[in-house]
Amino acid sequence: LPQHLATLAAAAREDAWQGRQQLQAQRQEVARLQEQLSRARQDGERWASALQRAQREALEREAMRGAEQARQQELIRDMKGRLLELLREKDALWQKTEGIDTTMPSPAPRDAGLCARCHKDFRLLSRRYNCRWAAGRAPEVAPAWHWDGTALTACSLGRLCQGKVCHTCSVDVGKQGRCCLLCYQQRHPQAT
Repeated sequence: LPQHLATLAAAAREDAWQGRQQLQAQRQEVARLQEQLSRARQDGERWASALQRAQREALEREAMRGAEQARQQELIRDMKGRLLELLREKDALWQKTEGIDTTMPSPAPRDAGLCARCHKDFRLLSRRYNCRWAAGRAPEVAPAWHWDGTALTACSLGRLCQGKVCHTCSVDVGKQGRCCLLCYQQRHPQAT
């Protein structure tokens, strides 16, 4: 009996020792898991703050981009307006210098050394051209008429304009040579 009690006591001690070992191992596991949980919470907080910071920066960038885009659109509007003003000024100046408002070609000036249109003096570098807008290029057309491609019209200046014009005041009409701008505009009103 005492021997049996001794073996039971030894078995109980052994069970107690194993229970303590298991309890200690479970406590260590719990401590390790708590440490991992704490690290995970810290990482989560760090990632959350980084995400908030990134979202804030994205919103600021978007606001700056919107403001810059509005500035650029306003600048484009201003530039378009200025371009239209400049085009109108250019057209007005071109009409003044080219004499578009004059309907009939002016006769050749008395001084053959001046351009019939701009009265520029012919010199070494400014060539003189005779207006070669012939009275009708078609063979059946009489010299006193202009052929406009669809009908005959009376020439207000006779057979040829024959005005002496500079290069700027003339238009190249291909094989026919050059003609003054007024004769060309009379023939091609859509060109004005």
